[in-house]
Order: sequence, then C-alpha cells, then structure tokens
Amino acid sequence: MSTSASPRTLGTGIRLALAALLVTLVAACSGGGFFSKPVEPIIPADELYDDAVGHMEANRYVSAIEDLEKLERQHPYSDYNERAKVMITFANFRIGRFEEAALAADRFLALYPQSSEAPYILFLKGSSYFQQIPDATRDQTFAADTIDTFELLISSYPNSRYAEEAKPMMVIARDQLAAKEMSVGRYYLGHGDYAAAINRFRAVVEDHQQSTHVEEALYRLVEAYLSLGLIGEAQTAAAVLGTNYPSGEWYGRAFTLLQEKGLSPQMVEGNWLSS
Repeated sequence: MSTSASPRTLGTGIRLALAALLVTLVAACSGGGFFSKPVEPIIPADELYDDAVGHMEANRYVSAIEDLEKLERQHPYSDYNERAKVMITFANFRIGRFEEAALAADRFLALYPQSSEAPYILFLKGSSYFQQIPDATRDQTFAADTIDTFELLISSYPNSRYAEEAKPMMVIARDQLAAKEMSVGRYYLGHGDYAAAINRFRAVVEDHQQSTHVEEALYRLVEAYLSLGLIGEAQTAAAVLGTNYPSGEWYGRAFTLLQEKGLSPQMVEGNWLSS
C-alpha cells in the first residue's frame, strides 16, 4: 500500500527549497556570480594615452574619447589627465558633439583654471555654442552664450591667438541677436503694437551698433514713431539714419515717408537719439 506526504509536510518541503534557492542566489551575487558586472581590466595610463593619440591621428575620435574616458576613470590622478581632458573637448567638437564639448570644457576649466590650455578650451567652448546658433526666428541662447564665452576669453587672454580668432564669430553672434530683435520688432510693428516694436528696434540701435541691422532698425523707428504721432522722434531717427547711411535705401524710404507728411529729417533736442 503506497503512502503520500501530508499537506503539512509538503508545505515545509517547499519552504525549505525556496530558502535554499535564496541562499544560492545571495551567494552568487556576493561572489561574482551571474548578477555581478564584469570587472574592467586595468590598462596602464601611458598605454591608454598612446592608444588615444593614435586614434586621434587617424581621425577615429569616438575611439579616442573611449580610451581617454577610460584613462580618467581608471587613473584619476594620472599626469595624463589634464591633456586627456583637452583632447576629449577637441574630439567631441570635431565630431559635432557640441553640447558634450561645452560640458567637457567646463569640467576642464573647473579643474585647471590656471592651465596654459585655458584660452584654447574657452575658444572650443565658445565655438561649440557658435555652431549651435539657430536661425534668427528661434531662441538665441546659444548666440548669447557664444558672446559671453568669447568676451571672457578676450578679456582674460587679450594677447592669445584664440582671442583674435574668436572676434569674427562674436560679430556674427551679435548680428544674430540683432536679427532676432528685428524679427520680433517687425512682428509687433505689423500687428500695430508700436511701443513694443520701438523697444526692439531701439535695442538694436543701442546694444548692437556694429550689426548689419542698425540701418533698417532706424527706418523702422521712423515708421513706428510716425504711427504713434511722435513727430520729433521720427525726424530725429531719420536724421541719424541719413548721417550714418546717407546713400542707403532705408534712408531714401525714410525721407520719402516724412516728405509725404510735410516733414523732413532733423535732429530734435530732447529725445534719446539726439542726446
């Protein structure tokens, strides 16, 4: 006659089996079993650096970045680290990872603010922002960041070759900010919000005097002031326009606009342009 285990006996057996399985799993985790991450082999710092240089010379920038990041991770106090961070910044910039390049530049400057490479790193950071500047209809944060970074470079290292190389890009970035102001100003002007339009055009004239948009901004001020009945301001804006751009199309248009109302360009004391 066969016998079978009682339900109580079966329950005890299951609990014991589960406990044994749990002990096995814990042992596997703590002892480098199947749940543990593989240990990264330690490679000498000079070997990693030499490999990275080889990749850089062959234009294999992604592989170079991987070697340099491993160098920083495995040898955080190595003498190679300062140069490695310069190379990481450049490599990211070279392959168009501009956000990563700017972040790498910040990390370098935080750790090595007095480094002889600081001008170059600032140049790479500003250039990374410059490469991300969108068209004038969109947000111009990158243009502003470009200007701020290059102004720091020029003020801190005025004799650096990178300060000179940054100046043309800074001019373009400023022009882009002015273009954004013009875009918004034209929108307000077209919708009859003349006061808001004037604020934008004045910003171009006051804050971006070297931009290519000043000439049009002065003409738009003539339009906006006339629309508000501010005759003296309109005449003064036209006079400034004529003084600086006497043969330009925008001055011709401003002159005609005033003439149609029996007015002429002239400096009228007491407004912001004549002071």
